[in-house]
Amino acid sequence: MFTSFRMLQGTNSESFMIATGGTITTDGDFKVHSFTGSSTFAVTQLGDVGTVDYLVVAGGAGGGAGYHGGGAGAGGYLTATGLSVSETSYSITVGGGGAGGVGISGKGTNGANSVFSSYTSIGGGGGGAMSLGNVGGSGGGTGGSTSGSAAGTAGQGNAGGTAGHSAPYYGTGGGGGAGAVGTNGTPSGGGDGGVGLASSISGSSVYRAGGGGGAPEGAGPVGAGGNGGGGAGTNAGTPGSGTANTGGGGGGGGARVDGAAGGSGVVIIRYQFQ
Repeated sequence: MFTSFRMLQGTNSESFMIATGGTITTDGDFKVHSFTGSSTFAVTQLGDVGTVDYLVVAGGAGGGAGYHGGGAGAGGYLTATGLSVSETSYSITVGGGGAGGVGISGKGTNGANSVFSSYTSIGGGGGGAMSLGNVGGSGGGTGGSTSGSAAGTAGQGNAGGTAGHSAPYYGTGGGGGAGAVGTNGTPSGGGDGGVGLASSISGSSVYRAGGGGGAPEGAGPVGAGGNGGGGAGTNAGTPGSGTANTGGGGGGGGARVDGAAGGSGVVIIRYQFQ
């Protein structure tokens, strides 16, 4: 819940923040600036309150490929309220999603970082391909007979799931999400991507930064994408890509299927304007 603050002067007049940049919408007494690409947030009048709330989500990673590809980790997720700002311009970077792995042992590529001023969310970790996933904002799922799990970044995301380890399907781990670790693979199936987190900063509750689902070799069950833009894994056809501007991780590919790309990130800034 984002709280409305009013600071009344002795004359009962009020001065509020004025700013430019991004796509601007109104939610009650608040302006919301949403950035889906790199730009600038410029405060032209500070006002009596002088604070903003923000959400910075990095790009989700690509899923692993090949015999048993791990689900991709979601982009890092940073949010806070009451950040003091100045009458100046702040650089905004919105990270793109990572590419899916290609071939029989191609790891997914990590997502790119998103930045608001000095606050950086780390791109998601690529899904493993007969290998450990990559570390990132949230870690990628482990593929094949490899042991261990890839860590997420503290305060931004969670680890990817572990592999199932058992022939012939070698179930793979789901990618980590902002709200939960990726589900571990079973001996015959892929793990689900970790769920993201919900925020109402834009005016309604939206989940972002869900992990991608893992995919085993052969006919075993595949992992679902985590709520928050994560893509589902598959061992037949095309895995689900991470949803744009959510930082969701891409789904892994099994049975020689290429992995899916991650979703791009987003930066959202909110402040009282009346």
